[in-house]
Amino acid sequence: MSAADRIHRVFGRFISAGYVFYLLFVVPTAVSQAHLTAWWWLPTSLLAIFGTGIALGVATFLSDVRWVGRLAAANALAFLIAAALWFLAWTGEASTSTAWQALFPGVAGLSAAAAWRPRTALAYLTVVVFVVQATNYLLVNTTTGYRFVPELAFALMFCGVFAAAAIVAFRTGDVLDSTVAATERSVVAAARTVERERFDALVHDQVMSTLLASGRGASDGPVAAQARRALEMFDSLRRGDDTESSFDADRVAAQFRSAASEVDEDVEFTTATSVDAGPHYPADVIRAVAAALAEAVRNSVRHAGPGTQRAVHVDLGSGSVRVVVRDDGHGFDPAQVDPYRMGIRASIHGRMRSLAGGDSQITSGPGGTTVTLFWRDPAERRAP
Repeated sequence: MSAADRIHRVFGRFISAGYVFYLLFVVPTAVSQAHLTAWWWLPTSLLAIFGTGIALGVATFLSDVRWVGRLAAANALAFLIAAALWFLAWTGEASTSTAWQALFPGVAGLSAAAAWRPRTALAYLTVVVFVVQATNYLLVNTTTGYRFVPELAFALMFCGVFAAAAIVAFRTGDVLDSTVAATERSVVAAARTVERERFDALVHDQVMSTLLASGRGASDGPVAAQARRALEMFDSLRRGDDTESSFDADRVAAQFRSAASEVDEDVEFTTATSVDAGPHYPADVIRAVAAALAEAVRNSVRHAGPGTQRAVHVDLGSGSVRVVVRDDGHGFDPAQVDPYRMGIRASIHGRMRSLAGGDSQITSGPGGTTVTLFWRDPAERRAP
């Protein structure tokens, strides 16, 4: 149920409770004033006003919240019509007490606020207050010297405060619902973007790399193994069977070693684990870093030149991971890389920067290339 619907239900019950209270309060006064109007007006007015008011409270327990608005509108109209018909039913006799319907026009104003737009509700309140104050003027002016303008101004201000509060409450519910809906849309869009980037990187890392290796005439064995790994990763993505939520330090090291050696069996791999290293690391973070690591090694194999030596060093700390991939190849100028090339932009920088607390850095020159991947748990970063 939306916030606006909940607020309408609460206000509907509040309005209905107000009518029940006023029914008990005004019945003696209404009966004592029965001789002032035609016989049909009093029972018709009581039934129309309080019947729709109580029915409004009942409607708040129905599954369809639209009945709250419908019965609120019916109650507001019933009050106004009953107040207007008083002029036709009045016998012309004066009284020393004001009309009973003039005691609670603000409750009808709340019904209008629950049923209609703010401008319509405020216009309705102005009309209904004017009608009941005109009733009082005709009824008691000759006996009490009723001051119409001050009484009208006081009634408008008094009832307007409650109507304005109701309008603000309904508006708050609408704003909250629209904010929630906008947030949900942005979350879905962000999730789609992340999945799209993940799929783009996977296509680049596995499919395109396999096709390029095959096109360059690489030996069938490594190409076939790479193709099998690509198919396995797509099958795993389709099945959604990556269910592990965290890895320990040994598993993290094994994951990174496997990611690097699958691309280059001769890569030098070292690991350093601090004494305060956490017992577990998020699995999605480790998978993303491993994929970026594999892409860094793959780029080195592809572009660093023949005879290049490669080394991977991993530092595992308390809530942190740092991976450094170095080679002694001829290097390149990172500023000259085409921004539409997916290898660095999506598979390395994109992957790492999509992680909360993750980032990457690439330095390169004639002496070689260094790719640094690092992640730190945002919770650890905020810790004193």
